[in-house]
Amino acid sequence: MICGGLCCGKTTYAEALRGERGGVILSIDALMLSLFGPDAGEMHDEYARRGKAYLHGQALSLLEAGVDVILDWGFWTKAERTATRAFYERRGYPVTVHALDIGEAAWRDRVERRNAAVRSGEAQAYPVDEGLAAKFRARYEKPEDDEADVWIRA
Repeated sequence: MICGGLCCGKTTYAEALRGERGGVILSIDALMLSLFGPDAGEMHDEYARRGKAYLHGQALSLLEAGVDVILDWGFWTKAERTATRAFYERRGYPVTVHALDIGEAAWRDRVERRNAAVRSGEAQAYPVDEGLAAKFRARYEKPEDDEADVWIRA
């Protein structure tokens, strides 16, 4: 599980993990963007919930086949982190939570670079505007130190 805030480098980190360890990345953002583009409107949260349920099923199929899975979505709340860990552990699959934590200056730099890449067509990602930033700040529950097995701090 890759846990971290909006635009903190989760996807880049997931790709590095895949390069080191193999496995398959399941990304809710990639699924949502491929289905709905950058704006699913008022249904975004419901579609994301359904998409995550679908990806959990795909993850189980891959795990049953012996393939490691990297879940690339934010796991913004403690409840989601706890439920996801329990979901896989109940089925006998070990879970490693990788938490990314970056400072405000690094975050702002990443947001500027992402938005520029989205505008130029170099990246397919959600542009971060004040509305999305406010939604993130209202929902994100930074993990406690004991919630993550691996911490990446910048």
